[in-house]
Amino acid sequence: MSAPIRTALFGGSFNPIHEGHLALADHVLRQGLADEVWFVVSPLNPLKPTADPADALFRLEGVQNAIMGHPGCFASDIEFSLPLPSYSAYTLRFAVAMYPERTFLLLIGGDNLDVFTQWKDYQYLLVNFDILVYPRSGATNQVPEGWNRVQMLNAPMMDISSTEIRNRQ
Repeated sequence: MSAPIRTALFGGSFNPIHEGHLALADHVLRQGLADEVWFVVSPLNPLKPTADPADALFRLEGVQNAIMGHPGCFASDIEFSLPLPSYSAYTLRFAVAMYPERTFLLLIGGDNLDVFTQWKDYQYLLVNFDILVYPRSGATNQVPEGWNRVQMLNAPMMDISSTEIRNRQ
């Protein structure tokens, strides 16, 4: 029996996806922290009102185009069939049931780590999944004591954000 495929779910609005997202996924794969990275396009993130569910397919297409040439990276519409708003806990419960041959982990930014206790069922996530955190400028980038399955990545900080890109347009 082969080892389960370690699949990192990298959720986001990806409004738009950018080089920082791709560099992070490539880093996780090169470091052997996951076998695949799924860019999970969230139709409606409850903590970030900048994504419109009506343009979710457009954002998914943007991810599909951006990951070309990035082996091990996949665009995922898994949240498109789940109730809105999109909650990672629901997504992971669904993914575990649908893909029992995989071990799932979460890939989040330091900004999300700072508000992680606001996530729906965050304790379920802390107990059941490894969580990889990439450092973000302006975030504390500190893992709270006792969060044993949370790992801060030693990844280069990218000084780019989707918000910054949208504001330039």
